[in-house]
Amino acid sequence: MGTVSEYFGSLVFDDRVMKANLSAKVYKSLKKTIDEGAKLDISVANAVATAMKDWAIANGATHYTHWFQPLTGITAEKHDSFITPSPDGGVIMEFSGKELIKGEPDASSFPSGGLRATFEARGYTAWDPTSYAFIKGKTLCIPTAFCSYGGEALDKKTTLLRSMEALNKQAIRILRLFGNDNVKCVRTSVGPEQEYFLVDKAIYEKRRDLIFTGRTLFGAKPPKGQEMDDHYFGVIKPRVEAYMQELNEELWKLGILAKTEHNEVAPAQHELAPIYTTTNIATDHNQITMEIMQKVAAKHGLVCLLHEKPFAGVNGSGKHNNWSISTDAGVNLLSPGETPYENAQFLLFLCAVIKAVDDYQDLLRISVATAGNDHRLGANEAPPAVVSIFLGDELNAVLEAIETDTPYMGIEKTKMKLGVDVLPEFNRDTTDRNRTSPFAFTGNKFEFRMLGSSNSIACANIMLNSAVAESLKIYADRLEKADDFETALHEMIRKTIKDHKRIIFNGNGYDDAWIKEATEERGLLNYRTTPDCMPHLLDKKNVDMLTSQKVFSEAELKSRCDIMLDNYCKQVKIEADTMVQMARTEIAPAVEAYVMELSKAAGYKKKLDESISCNYEKELVRKLSVLIESISSKAYELEQALMSLSSAEDVISESYAIRDNVLVKMSELRDFCDEAEVLTAKKYWPFPTYDDLLFGVR
Repeated sequence: MGTVSEYFGSLVFDDRVMKANLSAKVYKSLKKTIDEGAKLDISVANAVATAMKDWAIANGATHYTHWFQPLTGITAEKHDSFITPSPDGGVIMEFSGKELIKGEPDASSFPSGGLRATFEARGYTAWDPTSYAFIKGKTLCIPTAFCSYGGEALDKKTTLLRSMEALNKQAIRILRLFGNDNVKCVRTSVGPEQEYFLVDKAIYEKRRDLIFTGRTLFGAKPPKGQEMDDHYFGVIKPRVEAYMQELNEELWKLGILAKTEHNEVAPAQHELAPIYTTTNIATDHNQITMEIMQKVAAKHGLVCLLHEKPFAGVNGSGKHNNWSISTDAGVNLLSPGETPYENAQFLLFLCAVIKAVDDYQDLLRISVATAGNDHRLGANEAPPAVVSIFLGDELNAVLEAIETDTPYMGIEKTKMKLGVDVLPEFNRDTTDRNRTSPFAFTGNKFEFRMLGSSNSIACANIMLNSAVAESLKIYADRLEKADDFETALHEMIRKTIKDHKRIIFNGNGYDDAWIKEATEERGLLNYRTTPDCMPHLLDKKNVDMLTSQKVFSEAELKSRCDIMLDNYCKQVKIEADTMVQMARTEIAPAVEAYVMELSKAAGYKKKLDESISCNYEKELVRKLSVLIESISSKAYELEQALMSLSSAEDVISESYAIRDNVLVKMSELRDFCDEAEVLTAKKYWPFPTYDDLLFGVR
């Protein structure tokens, strides 16, 4: 295969390939479209299509697809071959600029949230030239946006690109005020850390809950979990190491900058982190990464679990969204420099983020809301559902000095002395890292830690980009009218700190006292579940901001609210149905069979010797018999709770009923089944246990 540098990006129609295969004129025009958003000429599209086709065929491709991201949360593709019949009965390989620019998949079976009727099937995909095409298998994949016949966005890419453009527009206004006339565009960049579990495929296939829902709906806690902290950063097992090696190779071929890999906290849990790249490309790459992770796992006899909480009692999996803002010249606008107190431009962009997170904390919470993530947020391995910002000691001191108009004394860098002469001395960072904060400043970026592992990162970045764009717009509107820019700037920064300091918290986000302080004293929001937060997407302030920034239309927002709540309801109903079936057809019969064996054993002992009490068998039969009755009863109650959902007036009412009734019944049924598991002989238990799943990959 050669060295990494030789095969990296070998399956990507990237800048190197374009420069080598396009004329100078076409290449220059395409780059102007990519870098500056200039309109794409059809003659350029035709030339690009021909070069792309020739390159793809030379690399083994026979088909092409417009690869898009509908509102299902996963990707979609329809494959067409390059072949066209020729007069002599053979075929020629063709691909036109028209086919490159526009596709027409059937839109009727994708979620639309009422944006179109089912019989209105036409939809369009439109090439995103800013994200490179790539080859997957024998198919050329062309990243595209997806919209309805009426032009409404039916995907996540379109609104993400709109949010990036909104932030770009407002950020440039701010930079012009600081005298920077050379910047052509401002982009956000993202590096999403991806957590996941690996389990043995043979064991996975014996669990209907994992197959149907991606998580275990039953399972008693094993004797050992993550208590010893011995898995975190531990030696990677050979089988997992082989998986990671092949995963890296496949991702590198696709130009995905996979950088860091390690064991995570929970047994069988791991993490992959890439190098940062432009947000829409990072979003595409993360979707590809999740797909490749699962494909490679299958080749190694493994299954990659991306559910946010596949196992109770151990950490779930998140996706940390590391977000920053940079100019086309590579200047990071969130880099404080050596003297952040004197860096007014940095402070203004920092304040824009602080204001955005405080004003739109509900939108950030909504952006990560799923049935799976509800199990994770607020647990002791993830941030709480309350949104707050961690800034660290140095920036806190800077902001306090500005707010109070007192001199900033600075923070002295401390030399770390480790007590061993051979070890080098180094400066300690001026701030620690807070792993309990939902939104933490980590040097020159913010780490948004609330995303679930299966989430598309598009949703969080759409809301983050839009909210920051709104803050920058408010600042630009005021500063452009100011008579004295310096005075107005200082006052704006000072006022932002004073008005929004409630969102800044540097302590332990896991502490119950913080949740009480946040909600009762600071007035921060605490939306624990998806039904709690999702309807607030349509609050007037949110609709006004997102429509004024031209990221969503009001109809598109209503559709998203319906789709997300509908997905929530469907997911939980699938879980509940699976629980009822497993309890009735697997767990109860298994426990019943064990009870029969115990009863027979007791009878046999009595025949041998009437004086034997058989207390062990009698007590266990009594306990298990009570549990069987309870399991049967709770399965019936859960079934009735599910049937009652049909009377819900709308999807919001249905989600509330699920939150308040169905989930409660699911928990009650699980408790009895898990208790039965620890009392039932292992040979009778109908499917692999947590012991098998968490420690089965060796």
